[in-house]
Amino acid sequence: MSTSRPAGLSIKPLKRSDLIAQEIKRLITEKNLSPGDRLPRESELQAQFRVSKGTIREALKSLEVQGLLSISTGPSGGGTIVEVPLDRTLQFMQNYLFFQEVTIDNIYGVRQMLEPELAAGAVPHLTEADFHALEHSISCCDPNQSGVELLEQRREDVNFHDILAAANPNPFLRFTCELINEMIRQLIVFGNRTAQAEHRRFGAENAAFHRDILDAARARDSEQVRRLMQEHMQSATRSVQRMKGRLQGRLILDADTLRRGSAAPTPPGRSAARESAGAAASTLAKTPARTRGQAAVRTAPEPLHAATSPKAKAVASARSRSTAAAKPVAAKTAARSKTGTQKK
Repeated sequence: MSTSRPAGLSIKPLKRSDLIAQEIKRLITEKNLSPGDRLPRESELQAQFRVSKGTIREALKSLEVQGLLSISTGPSGGGTIVEVPLDRTLQFMQNYLFFQEVTIDNIYGVRQMLEPELAAGAVPHLTEADFHALEHSISCCDPNQSGVELLEQRREDVNFHDILAAANPNPFLRFTCELINEMIRQLIVFGNRTAQAEHRRFGAENAAFHRDILDAARARDSEQVRRLMQEHMQSATRSVQRMKGRLQGRLILDADTLRRGSAAPTPPGRSAARESAGAAASTLAKTPARTRGQAAVRTAPEPLHAATSPKAKAVASARSRSTAAAKPVAAKTAARSKTGTQKK
């Protein structure tokens, strides 16, 4: 008895370059290659898989788009294994979420479930360098202390959570929370008519919760940290709702990633991040608070930095963001001071 395939259903065969891309992935797995390791040269891959140069290049390009490879050209060119960046993962996810009904309440509902456990789990693993980074983050996001713009303060609110995420030993929980944090940076906007007093109130509440969480973490009180983070997330949800926060319905472009990558240099590691944090703290101490006249505050794309480990990466990323936030403020202040001197 013969069976006929239902009308309208067909299995589309994979292109040869897609098949080769899968074989290269299998090669990476079998050889246990890590970020920084190089693939065989194009000519060697061409001979191994018995395909044309164009097919190999198309397969490598596909893997580069997925974030798995960095491609170099020339006689010795080829692919180098790289760690898939968080912003690339977010881009793929946002392409999916663009067609879904995801609301700000959905995002903060998940945060209320995950952030308390993330913070509590991080407490035993926090170092003095982490505490220093958390203190610096608080000084940047507190509207009563910071001289940076409100937009930078809202970014720094999220950086605080990134530092805690970096210390948590659960890689999947860490990844999930960092992904949500990056969505908040890139996709959340507030109503144009939201008063500046509301933004300042939101920042002051966040800074107060962050200080209490930091104190409890220094005391190695995981349960207190969990309780405070629960209260913090509930308070933040109410504030975002009051300020009419919403998700932008947009696809994230490759150009956004390129702009973020060129906005701030990547520090080589944790030692450089410490120097950056010290420089930022010095700059902020010399910068007077200024009147802020923004009609709307929007979280914006931020550069993600490579580091020697996930924990060092998040700490370096948060500190370099603080440094980047301080530089334009210091430059504007210096320019104003110079103009005033010339007038005199």
